Parts: sequence; structure tokens; C-alpha cells
Amino acid sequence: MATLTTPGTPAPVALEIAASARTRRRGLLGRDGIDGALLLSPAAAVHTLGMRFAIDVAYMDRKFRVLAVRTMKPGRMGRPRPRSRHILEAEAGAMERWGVRRGAQVTVHDR
Repeated sequence: MATLTTPGTPAPVALEIAASARTRRRGLLGRDGIDGALLLSPAAAVHTLGMRFAIDVAYMDRKFRVLAVRTMKPGRMGRPRPRSRHILEAEAGAMERWGVRRGAQVTVHDR
């Protein structure tokens, strides 16, 4: 299992990586929640159509620097972000607790 950290993360966060087209398309659909986060890579936009819970979405550039963080309610379409190459998804409120905010550097640790 991979983990992620930021300079403001109190402890490493469990991370699932969706690298194939199939796993990126599925994302968090059909789940009631997630422990940790899901990394969609590559990705520039997401949607919450069919989702059961609100999510935080962090758009990141090629070097995993956070470009923007948004909270999306179920049933929404996100707009593509210029320069976004990776997207981090987690339950609403998690990004703030982890220190994932605009300008933060996210580090992915693959065990």
C-alpha cells in the first residue's frame, strides 16, 4: 500500500493508486467511503455522478504540487484544470486535516 505526505500532514495517509483507464473511470463509485485517499493518474477532471458521499478533490501538476482543492457534492461535474496531471480524491474534510492545500507539495511513497 502506498502512502502520501505533505509538509503539513501529521502522519502518512493510506493511498490507493488508480493508474489504469478502468480504475480511473471507476474511481470511488459504488463505495460508501474511503480510508485514506485515491490518486488518479493521469487525470485532469473528475465527476461525482453516482457517488454516495461528498469528496475533496486536489488537482496537482506533473510534480505533485497542488493547483487547487475543491469539495464536490454527489451529482456534480468537475471542470478540467489547466496543467493538472494528477488528482487526489478523499472524503470531504480530509484534505484540510492533512494539510493538502493550494501550493502544497504532495509526496507519494510507494512501498
